[in-house]
Amino acid sequence: MHQNIGEQRDNWNTLLLNSINMITLTASAMAGIAAISGSGAPLLALKLSSALLFSASTGMLIIMNKIQPSQLAEEQRNATRLFKSLKSNIETTIALGNPTKEYVKDAIANVLALDKAYPLPLLGVMIEKFPQKYEPANWLPTKKSSRSNKISQINEIKQKGWKKNGWNEGLESEIKDVLEVMKRKDMEDYERLGNLVLKINKTLAIAGPLLTGIAAVGSTFVGQGSWTSIVPVVAGALATAVNSFEHGGQVGMVSEMYRNCGGFFQMMENSIQENVLEEDEEQRENGELFEIKLALKLGRSLSQLRDLARKSAYSREEGTTVDEFASKFDAVRKRKGIANANPIKLVSGIHQISGIHQKE
Repeated sequence: MHQNIGEQRDNWNTLLLNSINMITLTASAMAGIAAISGSGAPLLALKLSSALLFSASTGMLIIMNKIQPSQLAEEQRNATRLFKSLKSNIETTIALGNPTKEYVKDAIANVLALDKAYPLPLLGVMIEKFPQKYEPANWLPTKKSSRSNKISQINEIKQKGWKKNGWNEGLESEIKDVLEVMKRKDMEDYERLGNLVLKINKTLAIAGPLLTGIAAVGSTFVGQGSWTSIVPVVAGALATAVNSFEHGGQVGMVSEMYRNCGGFFQMMENSIQENVLEEDEEQRENGELFEIKLALKLGRSLSQLRDLARKSAYSREEGTTVDEFASKFDAVRKRKGIANANPIKLVSGIHQISGIHQKE
C-alpha cells in the first residue's frame, strides 16, 4: 500500500506541475494578446479569461505547496523501504528459529510506530511540511534500557580488564568516539542542510502563489497603460519559473531526504546509548556484533571504524576537529562481497556469529 500510494503521489507532482505551468503560461499569453488588441468585447474576454486562469493557478498552487507531493512521495518511499527492512528482519528471526515473546512485542511496536510516522491519509494526520525548524525523522519507538542492580559487582569486573558478552573498555571507548564524530560532523551537517532547504522551500512556496495572485489582479487592468500590461505577463512568467524550480526540482523531496538521513543517525545514536548506558553487559547486544553492524551502517570496514575512533580520541586530546565524516558509503560499494550479498543471508550470518559468541 505504501508503495502504491508513493507512486500515486509522485504522479500528482508531475501532473499538477505540468497543469499549473500550462494554465499560467496560457494566462500570460492571453494577457499579452489583450495588451495589443483593441477595445471592446475581445479585450474584455481576454482580460476575464486571463484573470480566471491566473486565479485558478493561484488556488491550485496554494494546495500543491501545502501538501508538497514530491515530499509525500518520498515519505512513502521511505516507509516502503523501512517496512521491507522490518519484514526481512522478521523473516530472518523466524528462519533462525529463535523468536521470543519480547521480540514479537517489539516487532508489533515497530509496525505501529512506522504506521504512525508515515501515515497514508492526508487530512488530519499529514506530516507538517513547514515546521519552525529542521527535526530528524523518528520512526521507531524509544526503548527503555533496563539497569542492573549489581553495579558494584560489574565495576569490580571492569577494574580487572573486563570482557563480557563481547564488550570491553576499549570497545566502549571506540563506540563513544565514533558517536562523537557522528554528532559533530554528520548530524550537524544534515541539520544545517535541512534548515537551509526548509527555508528555500518556504520561500518558493510563498513566492509562487504570490506572483500568480499579482498577475491575476494585474490582468484586470490590461489596456490601461504600458506598465499594467507588462505586470501580468512578467509575473506569470516568473511564477512558472518558480513553480518549475520548486516542484520540478523536488525541493520538498530533498527536505524529506535530509530529515530521513538525520533520523537514521539519530536512530544509531539511540542504539549506541542504549547499549553503552546499560550497566549489565549481559543485557546488551553482543559487543563484537554491534561493532560489525555499526561499521556496515556507516559504510566502513572494521579497521576504518577503529581508525576513525583513534582520530576522534586524538582530536579530543589535542583540541582539534576530525577532518572526515563518520559515514563513508562508497566503501560499501567497493566491497563487492557486501554490495552483492543477499541482505537476508547477510543478516542471518551475523545472527549466527552472534550465537557463536554467546556460546563461547
